[in-house]
Amino acid sequence: MGTLGAAGLAAAAGGARTLGMEGERPACQARSCGLPAGGAEGESPGGGAPFPGSCGSPALLQGEVLDLDEDEDDLEVFSKDASLMDMNSFSPMMPTSPLSMINQIKFEDEPDLKDLFITVDEPESHVTTIETFITYRIITKTSRGEFDSSEFEVRRRYQDFLWLKGKLEEAHPTLIIPPLPEKFIVKGMVERFNDDFIETRRKALQKFLSRIADHPTLTFNEDFKVFLTAQAWELSSHKKQGPGLLSRMGQTVRAVASSMRGVKNRPEEFMEMNNFIEIFSQKINLIDKISQRIYKEEREYLDEMKEYGPIYILWSASEEDLVDTLNDVASCIDKCYKATEKRMSGLSEALLPVVHEYVLYSEMLMGVMKRRDQIQAELDSKVEALTYKKADIDLLTEEIGKLEDKVECANNALKADWERWKQNMQNDIKSAFADMAEENIHYYEQCLATWESFLTSQTDLHLEEASEDKP
Repeated sequence: MGTLGAAGLAAAAGGARTLGMEGERPACQARSCGLPAGGAEGESPGGGAPFPGSCGSPALLQGEVLDLDEDEDDLEVFSKDASLMDMNSFSPMMPTSPLSMINQIKFEDEPDLKDLFITVDEPESHVTTIETFITYRIITKTSRGEFDSSEFEVRRRYQDFLWLKGKLEEAHPTLIIPPLPEKFIVKGMVERFNDDFIETRRKALQKFLSRIADHPTLTFNEDFKVFLTAQAWELSSHKKQGPGLLSRMGQTVRAVASSMRGVKNRPEEFMEMNNFIEIFSQKINLIDKISQRIYKEEREYLDEMKEYGPIYILWSASEEDLVDTLNDVASCIDKCYKATEKRMSGLSEALLPVVHEYVLYSEMLMGVMKRRDQIQAELDSKVEALTYKKADIDLLTEEIGKLEDKVECANNALKADWERWKQNMQNDIKSAFADMAEENIHYYEQCLATWESFLTSQTDLHLEEASEDKP
């Protein structure tokens, strides 16, 4: 790998620093959060971690923010509102079947037991007179009692995934919804409908659904269940049951009006979150650019190396005295070529997707913060109207009470999910860089051993020839 590759990844992996963000969560009444009886403490069915969206969640963990001081001026740049719902949209949908409850239990000496497994595979191209698109087979296996069967098989296209993401954002505006891969790709990097592109998207869609399935609240969303189980015509019918165009326009207008007013007194802990997101976004975008540039340079290096082996073999045909030596050099180059190809495969599968996913997460987090601010802005406007007695006082007082509950539940949902997301982010990025470092060590050891063996054999050969030349 070139100088940029070694220095870039070293800086990216070693530039982490700690940014502590702790906050106390105020208690929230069970009625305002829409929790079932006994759920006011926000415990999951198995007594494990609290549900995002529930009340009484623990304090935020300290997070890490990636810190790079590299000047990115010389880097090549690689391209790469949901409406608010009613108060009860913040409450987690609890599993209802005894079997599901049993499978959720976490025993002291056993790992978490999953009851929902999703596979995305078999991409299939469809060509119509209007468009060309890809569908993916989705197989769901579950032991949850609320499902009609233990196994489902459906086909979905990218637009269906977009619909699901939008419905999750509507139902849970302050939960962190996993990102989807972009609809369009970087021009010149990969052709659309290329096999590599389709496989990369398939893996990203698989991760999207797996993250939802593993989420303590999103996994019980009704639209998610419909997405996994409904046939194409059923899903199309279900989509039409959503709010009408005028209703959605009204919700959007209210959301835009709230955002234009802004938030007067954003709580300090959310100011810290916002600062964290801004710094994280800058750093992860820089790492993404460095990683993409390293991959591009490695690809050019691999293409050049591919041509060197045959050149040495052709050269050996015209050099009778150097036939064995030149063939050995060609063999060494071929081994290094294969090792480089394997390392690039690891880079494209292990590091690049993880880094880019968190680039998309940073954009998603900004949207979550904006939706939280919209809820608070709506409350601020009602309080202001009450102060100046611009409307019926009794009606305003009742609305303010409901909005206060709504804001508190929204805040608690975001804080609980924020803690969970940060822990996942730290684990994912640490694991990706550790795996890449191991791959690099193995690569350099393999290449070094190849050339050392060649040089040793040549040294022995010269010593043998020298001894034969002595009288």
